[in-house]
Amino acid sequence: MIRRKVEKHLEDFFGNGKHGALLVDGARQVGKTFIVEAFGRSHYDSVVKLDFVKSARARDIFENVENEEDVLTRLTAFSKKPMIPGRTLVFFDEVQKCPEAVTYVKYLVQDGRFDYVLSGSLLGVELKNVRSIPVGFMDEVKMHPLDFEEFVEANGERPELLEAARTAWRDRRPLAKVFHDRLMKLFRLYLVVGGMPEAVQTYLDTKDVRRVVSVQKKILLEYRRDISQYDEKNALRIRAVFDRIAPELNDRNKRFYSNAVGEGVRYDRLEDAFLWLAEAGVAIPSYCVEEAKVPLLLARKPRFFKLFMNDVGLLAAMYMNDIQLQILNGGTDINFGAVFENFVAQELAAHGFEPSYYNSAKHGEIDFVLERKGCILPIEVKCGKHYARHRALDHLVADGTARVDDPIVFDADAFRTKGAVSYLPIYMAMFLRPPELPDKMIYEI
Repeated sequence: MIRRKVEKHLEDFFGNGKHGALLVDGARQVGKTFIVEAFGRSHYDSVVKLDFVKSARARDIFENVENEEDVLTRLTAFSKKPMIPGRTLVFFDEVQKCPEAVTYVKYLVQDGRFDYVLSGSLLGVELKNVRSIPVGFMDEVKMHPLDFEEFVEANGERPELLEAARTAWRDRRPLAKVFHDRLMKLFRLYLVVGGMPEAVQTYLDTKDVRRVVSVQKKILLEYRRDISQYDEKNALRIRAVFDRIAPELNDRNKRFYSNAVGEGVRYDRLEDAFLWLAEAGVAIPSYCVEEAKVPLLLARKPRFFKLFMNDVGLLAAMYMNDIQLQILNGGTDINFGAVFENFVAQELAAHGFEPSYYNSAKHGEIDFVLERKGCILPIEVKCGKHYARHRALDHLVADGTARVDDPIVFDADAFRTKGAVSYLPIYMAMFLRPPELPDKMIYEI
């Protein structure tokens, strides 16, 4: 079984006798249903699953409900298993098909007899108009494709490999060559396989990249079908934007231009399409900021952005000409900048960042900028031999007006430093994390 970090979140949420409801959000095919069912089997005596896509009876539970007790009565009548108070997990799957289930979560949690997990795809799109979101009674966790760390573990690598890399990251020192070479091979494999659980499992079972690509093409087809199914009015526009993600990332500056969809098409006609793809978890937007100051949100230019795929393996599958073999062989005759940057964007999103990039007339463009401890962390991503060329990063550091902390260049080589800049192996992006808040923040006047 492929282990996922979200399992720890489930264990912490329902640990120590706590009861409640947890919403597991995420794009289609990231493994939500599998993980919730596995968690239920290992932690509860009984799991009652309601699939609102496959079962009309499940949807009927929330039709014309008289009161909260009526919901519980219908739930117990629906279940073919005994519902043991305190030892039963009720799993509402594909909850986007039955938004009323979300409305009644507050009362189900207040009843206290059972625990609840809700899951589904396109929740950011479909749950906008829910009558009453149970604030304070339901927590939410975002689930993504496997990140690189999870991928390394799934491939059966010994824990010492990741621990050595984590120590090298923390101490800013070179990693032993044997470990570095191994992680670079795994990194290139990850660019091809990506983190969709079905694609990863197919690779682990067969080692056949062609079969992996077939799985990825199927997932891409399902994404296109979702667009038509859930937004018929704007389907053509959303699909046009979706199909332009890969070509636009392959462009020199990787910025998404609205006229790429059609000559003379304005941004305001496509804004809903961009938002739909982001809220559905299919794409990762990285917005432009024009000032390197915290908070970055205040300097954001919402009409200027790059659009990355939610999974780097799916991005590779969108390209043609056997890019997979060229990546695995470490080819140098093709521009891998798009997939390298998509990898970093995917790691950032998986770890809780909202990616941004910096662009100003004064300094130029920097691939990613993050906030950390009141400072700006600028990041450049390089895939070729010219890793030392980063004029915008140099200008920003030398300018002195921005509070810049620990500028990083991610590339394919081993660790080294030059002035204030740390050059780190690209796979070390897996260790980027937002600063954690302390357990307590007590303030008294």
